[in-house]
Amino acid sequence: MPGVEVAKVETMRLVDETQAVGNLRSRQGVMLRPEISGRVKQMLVADGQKVRKGQLLVQFDDQLPQAQLAQSRAELSIAEANHKRNVELVAQNFVSKRSADESAAALEVAKARLALSEATVQRLKILAPFDGTVGLRQVNVGDYLKDGADIINIEDMDALLVDFRLPERFQSRIRPGQSAQVEVDALPGQKFTAQIQAVDPLVDANGRSVGLRGCIDNRRMQLRPGMFARVNAIFGVREKALVIPEEAIIPQGGRSFVVKLVPGEKPEEQVSQRVAVVTGLRLPGRVEVIEGLAVGDTVVTAGHQRLQKDGTAVRVIDMSRGRPGAGGPGAGAPGAPAGAASAPAGGASAAGAAPAGAPPMAGAGPRGPGMGGAGGPGMGGRPGGPGAARPMPALEGPNPCLRG
Repeated sequence: MPGVEVAKVETMRLVDETQAVGNLRSRQGVMLRPEISGRVKQMLVADGQKVRKGQLLVQFDDQLPQAQLAQSRAELSIAEANHKRNVELVAQNFVSKRSADESAAALEVAKARLALSEATVQRLKILAPFDGTVGLRQVNVGDYLKDGADIINIEDMDALLVDFRLPERFQSRIRPGQSAQVEVDALPGQKFTAQIQAVDPLVDANGRSVGLRGCIDNRRMQLRPGMFARVNAIFGVREKALVIPEEAIIPQGGRSFVVKLVPGEKPEEQVSQRVAVVTGLRLPGRVEVIEGLAVGDTVVTAGHQRLQKDGTAVRVIDMSRGRPGAGGPGAGAPGAPAGAASAPAGGASAAGAAPAGAPPMAGAGPRGPGMGGAGGPGMGGRPGGPGAARPMPALEGPNPCLRG
């Protein structure tokens, strides 16, 4: 009777994901520049100051435009009086209707000149286009600037965008609304959740990649535009996926098979049965089985060459009992019989999997070093673990990523 090593089909939490790199950028960011030339009269904002939409930031010298504005207002007042007088005279038949038409046209010209003067004065004021934080100013009071010169940048950092690219083979699996885990080198061990907002419809012909844009809630101001980001794009999470050791898979002719043990004709006898399976994700030392097996099935992990045909009676070898220093059943050896422990700790969690029944991580992200696992040195999502950080208070108000 041939001896074989076996393992049970187990369930694990698997995260279907892929890695990429990208850059952080402001949800809204602009370099303020003047539309016309002029001399800086006032700088009404300090470097790094938070500003509100419509707030006056820079005032240019407007002495001459203000004089032109006053002249335009006076001309408009005269044109209105002349037109009113001509309308009254036409009603009394003292002047022709042509005089009233000419005064009406002169009134419209005066109104246009006033609007032009007001626009010129308004262009000498630099206003904040949206709520944000200003950067470092490039000019000082008294500088003469030409139109288009850099003055100061303003960034809306309540929400940050992360732009990254994935190979074109993923284009059918990515869609807006999916989540991604973002890590930056400046904050090691911390994970941030980004929501995919848009997928570029154009595939880059050079790199054969698809552009994606995600949004991160940054109301705690931990992140800054321009940071280098490492992105884990998450396509889906399967809480109870079936997994077996990878050594149980027998590839043949483009298909995958396993040898399953089933009850024989005699009591307590186990015989072999060759079963075709459909595999899914591959983890270090483990393979997901989509079709062909059920939870609790026993598969052969070593000794396949001794099983030439189905129905061969086998003898199960418990390697955990024969190995020196083994802790007996439950030591976690691959191929342990029913009741033995699963794979060594950390072997699957680093690949985005966790044993069945493990508490799900916030954000449905992968579990691994620095990703909020129990007692891990990462975000400290579980208070009380070694090195766990104090959890941050919940943010108030709507997510800025949901703004229009």
